[in-house]
Amino acid sequence: SCLQTSLSIWGWGSLGVVLFLVTFGPFAIFYFAFYILCFVGGGFVVTLLFGKSNSEKYLEQCEHSFLPCTSVGIPKCIEEMKREARPIKIDRRLTGANIIDEPLQQVIQFSLRDYVQYWYYTLSDDESFLLEIRQALQYALVQFSARSKETDWQPYFTTRLVDDFGTHLRVFRKAQQRIAEKGDQMKDQAEDLVDTFFEVEVEMEKEVCRDLVCTSPKDEEGFLRDLCEVLLYILLPPGDFQNKIMRYFVREILSRGILLPLINQLSDPDYINQYVIWMIRDSNCNYEAFMNIIKLSDNIGELEAVKDKASEELQYLRSLDTAGDDINTIKNQINSLLYVIKVCDSRIQRLQSGKEIDTVKLAANFGKLCTVPLDHILVDNVALQFFMDYMQQTGGQAHLFFWMTVEGYRVTAQQQLEVLQSRQKDGKHQTNQTKGLLRAAAFGVYEQYLSEKASPRVNIDDNLVAKLAETLNHEDPTPEIFDDIQRKVYELMLRDERFYPSFKQNVLYVRMLAELDMLKDPSFRGSDDGEGESFNGSPTGSINLSLDDLSNVPSDETVQLHAYISDTGVCNDHGKTYALYAITVHRRNPNSEETWKTYRRYSDFHDFHMRITEQFENLANILKLPGKKTFNNMDREFLEKRKKDLNAYLQLLLNPEMMKASPALAHYVYDFLENKAYSKGKGDFARKMDTFVNPLRNSMRNVSNAVKSLPDSLAEGMTKMSDNMGKMSERLGQDIKQSFFKVPPLIQKTYSDPDHCRVAAPIDDNVDDNIPLRVMLLLMDEVFDLKERNQWLRRNIKNLLQQLIRATYGDTINRKIVDHVDWMTSPEQVADAVKRFRDAFWPNGILAETVPRRDKAIRMRTRVAGKTKLLEVMPDELKHIIGAETTRKGILRVFEMFQHAQLNKRMVYVFLERFLETLFPQNKFHELFNKLHSRSKQMQRYKQRLHSTQAPSLQK
Repeated sequence: SCLQTSLSIWGWGSLGVVLFLVTFGPFAIFYFAFYILCFVGGGFVVTLLFGKSNSEKYLEQCEHSFLPCTSVGIPKCIEEMKREARPIKIDRRLTGANIIDEPLQQVIQFSLRDYVQYWYYTLSDDESFLLEIRQALQYALVQFSARSKETDWQPYFTTRLVDDFGTHLRVFRKAQQRIAEKGDQMKDQAEDLVDTFFEVEVEMEKEVCRDLVCTSPKDEEGFLRDLCEVLLYILLPPGDFQNKIMRYFVREILSRGILLPLINQLSDPDYINQYVIWMIRDSNCNYEAFMNIIKLSDNIGELEAVKDKASEELQYLRSLDTAGDDINTIKNQINSLLYVIKVCDSRIQRLQSGKEIDTVKLAANFGKLCTVPLDHILVDNVALQFFMDYMQQTGGQAHLFFWMTVEGYRVTAQQQLEVLQSRQKDGKHQTNQTKGLLRAAAFGVYEQYLSEKASPRVNIDDNLVAKLAETLNHEDPTPEIFDDIQRKVYELMLRDERFYPSFKQNVLYVRMLAELDMLKDPSFRGSDDGEGESFNGSPTGSINLSLDDLSNVPSDETVQLHAYISDTGVCNDHGKTYALYAITVHRRNPNSEETWKTYRRYSDFHDFHMRITEQFENLANILKLPGKKTFNNMDREFLEKRKKDLNAYLQLLLNPEMMKASPALAHYVYDFLENKAYSKGKGDFARKMDTFVNPLRNSMRNVSNAVKSLPDSLAEGMTKMSDNMGKMSERLGQDIKQSFFKVPPLIQKTYSDPDHCRVAAPIDDNVDDNIPLRVMLLLMDEVFDLKERNQWLRRNIKNLLQQLIRATYGDTINRKIVDHVDWMTSPEQVADAVKRFRDAFWPNGILAETVPRRDKAIRMRTRVAGKTKLLEVMPDELKHIIGAETTRKGILRVFEMFQHAQLNKRMVYVFLERFLETLFPQNKFHELFNKLHSRSKQMQRYKQRLHSTQAPSLQK
């Protein structure tokens, strides 16, 4: 059916076509198409003409109804453009000092010439735009100068700058420690060090991280643009700032033309290394220091650069044709170069193989060590700190501290008796007062170390102790009153196997030798191929013990101690009412288990807390004892709350990590929890001496202040007399309190909390008001890790620095520093800085070309030269105070910190931020910088981690 339908359609269609052609002819199709085209075209033309006429009428109506007439505005604008521009007067005064204004005007002129004029003149010959830009720059400089004159720069240079540098060094040190903990997991150590550095920065700063600005050029340019725009907003008048074209020009000139190249140059490690060498150019290169750097280097690039240069020099020397005496000199030089090449080859091979040999490791395992007599150890600051650490581990610290305290007592007593004799000759009598102080000091030594309630007590012949007690009760104390017992204590430390003999076999003894620079480096003897290295005839090998691991002595973890307050009650003893806490103690040994109860008052807890925080000074930041309450302290509800708080105190104290971190703390804890009456020891006596010494010191200071109102001639004499008396009382008070009653801390004092902190907190008592002492102590703390050492050494260094500063500058040192800061900000110095900047960027008035990056080998050799210079410029006295190994590590750490351009940029930006915060204190630059750095990836990750750790606690 479908086939029939299609055939019928085709049939009828063909019939229609045939009939159409027969009727109208063959051209009918063309006529039909032409008619249709004419119809469509005519309709389009008619529509176009109609729409055009209607649109013109509508536009004419709109023009007369809404738009203003333009026949006046355009001609007027053309007329204004044809007029001659009025001259702009430029005042060349900027800062009020001609010596500064002249080079500043040249800098402005060179900047406009090289950054604007070279392209502007291709667009226009009109000078007004350039003059307006110059006028805007000069106005900003005038405002900047006015702000600078009103600013006190002394806190910036003496406090903020030093604190920021110390914080930067602390962040770098902590980043190095984290890298060391990761060990061999590192693939790209330099890149990971930068990432780790900014992780530590955000943990320490908590509000800001500068990783994007320091690592991303695009973000750095954006930061500088935003900063320059803010500065222009502050410095420019509102009308000029609203001119966007001119503002953008000035912003780009400042950010990309001046600040960015300057920051890049100051952050370049190679530039810093060259500057270090130039700064200490007067010191000659020391061969021993150079070889030490080669042997300590862990950078293969440095070693290869030195080796290549030595090989080049070797070829040159061998090519010389010499004879006579010169040939011996040439041979010596050739032998020296061969030795340098040999050391470099050996060091490179060792680093590539991963078989690092440390001198301390080698000596601790195989070496034959030098013997340092005990009497030398006791008088050497560096050696004594290691012996002190060892005595703490063995429980013999009381013997050592007694020996040291007696030494201090003898010296102080001799000095005071000499002063007393001289005063008696002059007719002055203060016999009873001086002898009373000495008697109190002698009793203090006896009570602390030799009495029955001393804890820990020096175990010595009871007959000698009884004889001493009899002498103290019936005779005036003399400087030699403790000599017999001190001699016995010295013999005990010398001969007892627990002390000095065992110390010589301990790893701390090896570390002591390293600090004293008494460990010889591995010698390069043996075959010519360098494979026969030995250390004092000992075999070589790879030792998997690090220097830091040597200090980790095994602790006795088999004894477990648990304690809790099981009950509390109120007692009445001879009319005195007090609370008593029953403590249940469990002590578990491998072979036995003991349980007992002991009873303690709150005052016992308080005295125990004061004692351990004095001995272990970093515990004060961790352990918090519940506070005292004067009224209603026997209330049952209050006692239950205090019981709960004291229980929490005990659990924190007995935490295994706490005991492991402070092994010597266990002795104090066991003594406190023993089932016996608690002895409060020396606390009351020391506090009584405080009440005696402090008023004496304060009265002397008041006398010194009072004489300032007297006439000059009389005041000068009174001041000298009062100063002498004040110094005498100061020394007497410090000697009595520190030498006799304050035992050196058993572990190091840490100033940073577990969450990290900046170093801007006060360093120590009586330090913040002494500018040079504060600066030197802060830098030594951070460079040489003094806070990680025992506090006795740090206190000695502080006293030594005080004596050095007073001997060099006297009591006017702060005034001298303030004068020096004024000199640094004087017009002459500012002008000199501007001239150096001008000559660096435009030498001979021509824009300096970009300095090509120096060859890698040259940069590596510059690094070696810089490290050598720094090591050799360190005084030997510093090594004698803190140790040769510590000195080397500290100096090399500081040098290594400057070898990373990203980290250097961070320090430059921190200095710039503090500078602007000081210059514009009212403009909230601190908040602005936090916002500019808010896009930091490290900051975002830190907030996420912080939120994830806080979320569970919030849910609870």
